[in-house]
Amino acid sequence: MDNHYFYEPSKGHGLAHDPLNAIIGPRPIGWISSRDKTGARNLAPYSFFNCFNYSPPIIGFASVGYKDSLANIIDSDEFVWNLTTRQLAEKMNLTSANLPPNADEFAFAGLTPTPSTIVAADRVSESPVNFECKLSQCIQLQAANGDKIDTWLVLGEVVAVHIAKHLLNSEGIYQTALAEPILRAGGPSAYYTISDTLRFDLARPKLPE
Repeated sequence: MDNHYFYEPSKGHGLAHDPLNAIIGPRPIGWISSRDKTGARNLAPYSFFNCFNYSPPIIGFASVGYKDSLANIIDSDEFVWNLTTRQLAEKMNLTSANLPPNADEFAFAGLTPTPSTIVAADRVSESPVNFECKLSQCIQLQAANGDKIDTWLVLGEVVAVHIAKHLLNSEGIYQTALAEPILRAGGPSAYYTISDTLRFDLARPKLPE
């Protein structure tokens, strides 16, 4: 007997809450800073975010709806990703507020904008890791039947990386857990962080010669 709960998304899930973003989780947070044509700053978190390629390094996030970050990036062809840590969680959350157009989320959340090295968009000074990015692709998503969806996938090539030195050990290896990154889970308020106590290692299997 099949003990799986089954549903077709197009017909509704029939549960108290849509489980999709709880199942695909925890998810990294795309804390994206950008500038508009006038130089006004924007900073916003996106929970559909990840890294997609090593060389060149490509990261991306999805904007559900045509939001300020998306408009700025299309106009300027650049943006910055800022690592969200446990210490910055509350300030990151403030930047998700629906502020009036041209409002400065840096100022609203009490964060310090720092000029980037290559791109014009500012970095979050308090964040220990920043990726300066050049837009590589912006793709409007579509359903299997070809219908366009009000969601855009933004992909950017990482052209400059800033890492706080305390996150690199004596051998130059980045310490993931030491940064205390936070990750988005399901529901309106659930987040997680990570710890070295939860780490386990797996080596890739070697096939017999």
